Amino acid sequence: MSAPPPLALTMGEPAGVGGEIAIKAWAVRREVGVPPFFLIDDPGRLQDLAGKIGVPAAVRPIVGPDEAPEMFGYALPVLPVLPGALSRAVTPGQPDPLTAPAVVASIDRAVDLVLGGQAAAVVTNPIQKVTLYRGGFTYPGHTEYLAARSGVDGADGGGTAMMLITGDLRVVPVTIHLPLKDAIAALTTEAIVRCGRLTAQSLARDFGIATPSVAIAALNPHAGEAGALGREEAEIIEPAVAQLAADGIAATGPWPADTLFHAAARARHDAVVCMYHDQALIPIKTIDFHHGVNITLGLPFVRTSPDHGTALDIAGTGRANPSSLIAALKAASAIASRHAAAASA
Repeated sequence: MSAPPPLALTMGEPAGVGGEIAIKAWAVRREVGVPPFFLIDDPGRLQDLAGKIGVPAAVRPIVGPDEAPEMFGYALPVLPVLPGALSRAVTPGQPDPLTAPAVVASIDRAVDLVLGGQAAAVVTNPIQKVTLYRGGFTYPGHTEYLAARSGVDGADGGGTAMMLITGDLRVVPVTIHLPLKDAIAALTTEAIVRCGRLTAQSLARDFGIATPSVAIAALNPHAGEAGALGREEAEIIEPAVAQLAADGIAATGPWPADTLFHAAARARHDAVVCMYHDQALIPIKTIDFHHGVNITLGLPFVRTSPDHGTALDIAGTGRANPSSLIAALKAASAIASRHAAAASA
């Protein structure tokens, strides 16, 4: 039986910590069991970076992903991205809009390779959105671009959702990068139902949970206190829970968010659908700041990423922690393997 394809890791913001955490993840591959991956980046840049941060790593260019699994044992395989695109020296901590085409090209190549069966999954290093915007990028972020690139419900990412995982906790925010007042205004029964369905599908397909249990968080304190602290629970969230239950999904709620994330509560459900960004991210980052993983639900391929940003303040210093990237690589490999096994069954 042939070995599975390697994982495709994108470059991310070259002035951030993406290159450093990729090098560090490769350097500890044997100790922590990092699955084979290749990086879509500039080989010369990475070799120089390895020297600057003091990590002994041999960086080797590859022509195609099929070279990566064997090479991974003795060198970090790098598929060159847009030759000459990074001809200007990249200064850690100082993003340059002129690198935007290379960043986007790295994402595009990874998507093409996974859709073509040459990569098992896409793992994305963090991007600096404002720098991409200045370079002409018109999407809010990775998720929306990947959704559009994959033809999933147009360019708005409406057919996708973001799941964050760490340990036994999985959360899916209904609204993401919005001011809180706008997130509340954007909350609808339909959006909650969509996220609940995607969550249940992911728990079954990606995590092998036959009968997943999904908890739906309340928006207001004390789940609205029977309307005294808000009407969103009765008017928006409860109808969504009823619709999910009618769909055959074991969804319950709305539950007060302040009692959903302690150890005993986590044991009662497989995932929590949260109403806004921080309601989901605070428990993830409190429970395990360094091992959180972002998974995009609803794409026609597996995509994960570290649950942190570009960390421009420490880029190039050798202080970046690769734990979240390692967790993202492991999660991508496990989910891709589960998909492959199901397809061959």
